[in-house]
Amino acid sequence: MTAPIPAIVMAGSRPGPDPLLDGTGVATKALLPIAGLPMLVHVVRALRASPLVGPITLLAQNSADLAAEPLLADVADLHFSDSGQGISSSLAAALPPGDAPVLVTTADNVLLTPAMIAEFLAGAEESDVAVAMVERQILHVRYPESRRTWLKFRGGWWSGANLFRLRGRRVLPLLDFWGRIERDRKKGLRIVAAFGPWLLVGALLRLFTIQQGVARAGLRFGLKAKVVPMSDGEACIDADKPADIELIEKIMTARAG
Repeated sequence: MTAPIPAIVMAGSRPGPDPLLDGTGVATKALLPIAGLPMLVHVVRALRASPLVGPITLLAQNSADLAAEPLLADVADLHFSDSGQGISSSLAAALPPGDAPVLVTTADNVLLTPAMIAEFLAGAEESDVAVAMVERQILHVRYPESRRTWLKFRGGWWSGANLFRLRGRRVLPLLDFWGRIERDRKKGLRIVAAFGPWLLVGALLRLFTIQQGVARAGLRFGLKAKVVPMSDGEACIDADKPADIELIEKIMTARAG
């Protein structure tokens, strides 16, 4: 039986004020209440409920704020680590030694479920880096009101689902590259263009699918990269805007019912 995969939850704050926190009295986004619980608690509970996930590390600029949350006190095999300011550099520093795989998600991935984790990890096998994505029609057939950032390729429009599987420290060159472009993370074509003109032209002309594009981008770093298409549109709804939170709470109410 394969050993449970360790998980890292990116739970830090981006530079500058966060409009989501205005008037809430909450110090960091990860502890913002959604459906009565801090968003981070929803994510940690989903990870801990999965038999495929082992130790969980929460990564934030001030992890002591997270460690003080009473609802996290009794979670088994939960660890806290301070990070730097950049996502990629903080993640690089938190990777375990060697090239054993690690699962990475974010504190605002509030709708995460054990079923999503299982689907993603099954699809991510035999890769050095895998990213979960949702095709636009999968999302909009149930939630047409949801607004995401989309990448257009042959075969559809795609949005990230905040789940990644990394083969340990062999992905460091990719993280170093991402550190130079992560400020443009919401600008799809700039991200594509950063991997080279051939990928940008191919995407604009829709010469290849997103799976082919990501595989080619991975080769630039000597990595086998995969897109794992998620079957549940809820996988790409994160808590990024007030409208997202409203939709997430509506979905959670439906789940509970």
